[in-house]
Amino acid sequence: MKKKKDKALSRRKFMGLSALGISSFTILPSFTINGVRIAPSDRVVLGVIGCGQQGLNDFGGFSSVPGVQVAACCDVDSMKQMRFKKRVETWQTSKGMAPRCDTYEQYEQLLERTDIDAIEVATPDHWHALTTIHACQSGKDVYVQKPLSFTIQESLKMVEVAKHTKRVVQVGSQQRSSGEFQKAIELVQTGAIGHIEKIYAKVGDPPKPLDLPEMPIPGNLNWNLWLGPLNDGNIHYNSDLCPPISLDPEEREKLWGAWRWYRETGNGFTADWGAHMFDISQAAIGMDGSGPSEIIPKGYNGQEYLTFKYLNGVVMTEQPYVEDFPGAQGIKFIGTDGWIEVGRGYLGCSKAELVPEKLAGNRPKQMTQEERRAMYERMQKSRDSGRGSFEISSPHMQNFVDCVRSREDPIAPIQVGSSTAITCCLGNIATELQRPVKWNPATWKFVNDPEATNHRLNSYEYRNPYKL
Repeated sequence: MKKKKDKALSRRKFMGLSALGISSFTILPSFTINGVRIAPSDRVVLGVIGCGQQGLNDFGGFSSVPGVQVAACCDVDSMKQMRFKKRVETWQTSKGMAPRCDTYEQYEQLLERTDIDAIEVATPDHWHALTTIHACQSGKDVYVQKPLSFTIQESLKMVEVAKHTKRVVQVGSQQRSSGEFQKAIELVQTGAIGHIEKIYAKVGDPPKPLDLPEMPIPGNLNWNLWLGPLNDGNIHYNSDLCPPISLDPEEREKLWGAWRWYRETGNGFTADWGAHMFDISQAAIGMDGSGPSEIIPKGYNGQEYLTFKYLNGVVMTEQPYVEDFPGAQGIKFIGTDGWIEVGRGYLGCSKAELVPEKLAGNRPKQMTQEERRAMYERMQKSRDSGRGSFEISSPHMQNFVDCVRSREDPIAPIQVGSSTAITCCLGNIATELQRPVKWNPATWKFVNDPEATNHRLNSYEYRNPYKL
């Protein structure tokens, strides 16, 4: 264990590393990608931290954006490094680019690259803060997956650093770039259904205590580095937390990393889908960069659903938004003059004439186990073929790249991602305390509540030698 700990670079060593520089990466005078000839001044060179399923999917989106080159990747699993490298170099070759994607285990070395403009962070949530902060401090713009952070104070520190370093940071809440959600926000904000009184935002269950059995750590995984700042001594390796892959033959992860579903390592569906549905809900009611003032957990005094109350009078509950499919993630806005429903690929309204035909889609319905399995198999084949679900992701990534060039704020800036992540954390804090908590969205502090202030999802002490 000591030997592995010694491999982790301190901040001082990180800042003192010799720059690899432009000589480490072959740069062509210009190149053509997706039929568009890109001048060197318009190219955006990307480094990726986190090469699991999300990193692969996001690469598929970035690879469709004209002018993007991928120079390097980083992961604590050497097999996932090699898989990502192979995928990138195959793409580079197909586009007439010199194939090269360097691999790293320690992200600090990747950040020292002077030929890299931007970083994508697709790590587990507990690594988002440090990788994003250090990327900003090293002069890189950042596309960081949602939810923005694991804790409230991490979110606030990330906003502070991004502002101080003047970096462009896009949060991967890609529904912001999707037509049906944009139209739903527009209809709400233009008063199409009157004054909004209630919101049903279905996201799913909060995290549960870690109950996975301990397993031997595979040789290709630096488990100590995967843990990073987490200081809970009860966390041990299980393949569900960091799903294995094979390279020959190539087999992808059989599940998404289960670290999401456990209190010690994630924030459950509350954050995994709350970072999408709570995000759109707050955007529609003018609460971007703000948040709820009171959070009441499910079960408190007969409360049927986790509830968020806002100072503008709107009440948002985590409950089904379509009656015949209770588990479907999505949103229903209820106003004084009608309703709007929105989910991925679906937009409905009590005033049907307000919904463009191209955005209407189909209302979600309950699927049989066989139908669900067939859907997942189709999705897997699509991802493995390199196509993926880029109808949503590519516009979001295009927006990020455009903003890297223009220096304008992206559609999902870090300030918004922070307020959304904080809302998710507040929901879990109230749930774990089993009582209401009051929050001041102007000061970003709990109201006369030392117990909530000391909760680990507000802030926790990082494991040595990590510092926020």
